[in-house]
Amino acid sequence: MSGRRSRGSVSEEEINELISRLQTLLPTARRRGSSSSQASTTKMLKETCSYIKSLHREVDDLSDRLSDLMSTMDNNSPAAEIIRSLLR
Repeated sequence: MSGRRSRGSVSEEEINELISRLQTLLPTARRRGSSSSQASTTKMLKETCSYIKSLHREVDDLSDRLSDLMSTMDNNSPAAEIIRSLLR
């Protein structure tokens, strides 16, 4: 697919290509073959949403842990500077 379309619809072939790409990105996805049925496409989209939600939770958790860690450190310490440099 060469980019987003401003008008018109997405072809079935393009949808199948996008679903195949999703399958390669999801760690829990099983290879379903190239002839995806409507049910497996729906399942793949649900798995994608679930995976994105879990990534959001993980980011939130890591952010909270980092905030807790930074609040216990001296802001001028070498360790705090290393963490700040990693976040840039």
